[in-house]
Amino acid sequence: MKEYDCIVIGSGQAGMPLAKKLAISGKKTLLVEKRFIGGTCVNDGCTPTKTMVASARVAYLAGKCTEMGVTIKGYRVDMRQVKKHKDDIVLKSRNGGQAAVEETPNLDLLFGNATFIDKKTISVTPNIKGKAQEFKAPLVFINTGAKTIIPNDIEGLDEIDYLTSTTILDLEKVPAHLLIIGGNYIGLEFGQMFRRFGSKVTILEKASRLLSREDEDISTEITQILEQEDITIHANAKAIKFKTKGKGKITATVSVGSKEQKIKCSHVLIAIGRAPQTDTLGLDKTGVKMDDKGNIKVNSKLETNVKGIYALGDVKGGPVFTHISYNDYTIVYRNLIEKQNLNINDRPVPYCMFTDPELGRVGITEAQAKEQGLDYKIATLPMAHVARAIETGDTRGMMKAVVDAKTKKILGAAIIGSEGGEVMSVLQMAMEGGITYDRIRYCVFAHPTYSESLNNLFMTLDE
Repeated sequence: MKEYDCIVIGSGQAGMPLAKKLAISGKKTLLVEKRFIGGTCVNDGCTPTKTMVASARVAYLAGKCTEMGVTIKGYRVDMRQVKKHKDDIVLKSRNGGQAAVEETPNLDLLFGNATFIDKKTISVTPNIKGKAQEFKAPLVFINTGAKTIIPNDIEGLDEIDYLTSTTILDLEKVPAHLLIIGGNYIGLEFGQMFRRFGSKVTILEKASRLLSREDEDISTEITQILEQEDITIHANAKAIKFKTKGKGKITATVSVGSKEQKIKCSHVLIAIGRAPQTDTLGLDKTGVKMDDKGNIKVNSKLETNVKGIYALGDVKGGPVFTHISYNDYTIVYRNLIEKQNLNINDRPVPYCMFTDPELGRVGITEAQAKEQGLDYKIATLPMAHVARAIETGDTRGMMKAVVDAKTKKILGAAIIGSEGGEVMSVLQMAMEGGITYDRIRYCVFAHPTYSESLNNLFMTLDE
């Protein structure tokens, strides 16, 4: 058995930088990865999907450019080239990350599946031929991420070659008709993307509306944007049964409200959510506690109930975003190595959905403010009233902010529009610094920018 100071399981956006920094600090560290360096973000999530979203946007603009005075004749989507462009960017990031790990002194990298034998001992079965090896360390960090949830209550699902958010990235032909099960962030990004590539797209959402975590007006705005691109959306809907008559010939029996109907499609994407990858870790050998969904329970410093075992990123549940995973790493590292006293309580949780236009969100929604009984005001501004949006020819979307009526502090914001995530980040910085909306109302922003319209957004509020 080989002993280390630290073992990191999983090389996602928490595990990889943490392993490097621990090793640089002088701790002999082992990083175990079962698949690819970089985790979901680099290989199956942010990097590939946003690259493909960019390709889809180019296709969309090519179809819209005539009204802007530019004519493009005979453009077509080359799905093989879209995939190659995506693969090249993913490989550059993945290989760069692996090289950085391999060049770090004090850090060993092993590709294989890790399973706990006891609290501080793991067995790793290497991906290449070889016997399982055992390793021990007083500090163990789990960053194994999450995987697609596959429903078990749809008849015939296991008989069709369904897609996940990972396998859909490898398509080299545009689906004739893509049926998406799930109308949340992942499903909507892929839905709009493949509609722009040329697919007919139908989305089934079991809730009464898309994006049920967002305010109703935000949900309505996104729905209208997608429907304007001829995406069919069914709310209060679920798939009941699938039947196939060969490749590309799938018949789905679905219920929409109280009615049952059949939808013929060529491909099915499962996008109902993700679950933590804890089932093969052997956590029963450690005493580490999990919730009923398999998420590893942690305290405010990301340590489990077993001293010396930490969980970071998606595997612990909560907000499942790359930037949260990375922040987890910074908190754990600074506490352990720099002897700081940081925790995850009250940290901001901004996020973006990269439909086009994108949705940028931070803080609380109007619904949450109402539930909490706060004394609040709502500021809204259609993107049709934003000069920069008018000038660039895309006035879809809206700005919305929730503010405290007495203190005038910003409590939350949702921005749907071009560069919505960037505008949201401006408001997040204001929230971090305690800058009140009346100051932003008269702040001097460069003209013409999207952020400049924050003046107009807050001018909608009475003094």
